[in-house]
Amino acid sequence: MQHDLTLAGHGVRLVPAAPEHAAHLLALVDADLWFGMTTPPPASADEVARAIEEAVAAPGRYAFTVLGDDGEVRGQTSFYDVEHRMGRCEVGHTFYGRRWWGGRTNPACKLLLLTHAFETWGMHRVALRADARNARSIGAITRLGAVPEGVLRGHRLAGDGSRGDTAYFSILAPEWPAVRARLEARLAA
Repeated sequence: MQHDLTLAGHGVRLVPAAPEHAAHLLALVDADLWFGMTTPPPASADEVARAIEEAVAAPGRYAFTVLGDDGEVRGQTSFYDVEHRMGRCEVGHTFYGRRWWGGRTNPACKLLLLTHAFETWGMHRVALRADARNARSIGAITRLGAVPEGVLRGHRLAGDGSRGDTAYFSILAPEWPAVRARLEARLAA
């Protein structure tokens, strides 16, 4: 979906994804970083640019490139399956370069995205999911304070064609203040 939404704060800016970000995103990717994605790791900037164009064309998806305050590309993330009438959306299609793993980038991005979802859009439910084999992503989602909902068996295809399970989590509007406080405390530390 074409959009002009930009979210900024806590040292990051989420800007609409664009093909000109492709080479910078490709430079962040390796096979281990890409583990759990549903496509093979991209092999060229043109491939990343095509993926960005597909993301931008997808209905109900707000694709972002994650930038540091200095403009350096750190990764990408999205709102998707956005259903305003139903008051729900998902956050995902996320990866960051290894340099930003375990730091402030993910909590900062999640705070911006979740604040927008709950406080601007008025969502009741925000879901997050990960390949059930991806312990790193599941750990990051759990640290947010998202509630595990279960595992959908045989729900996804991995980039290598193998079938995998999807671990689902969500945050509901009444849970949002505690999740927000947790993220703010992490960023203040």
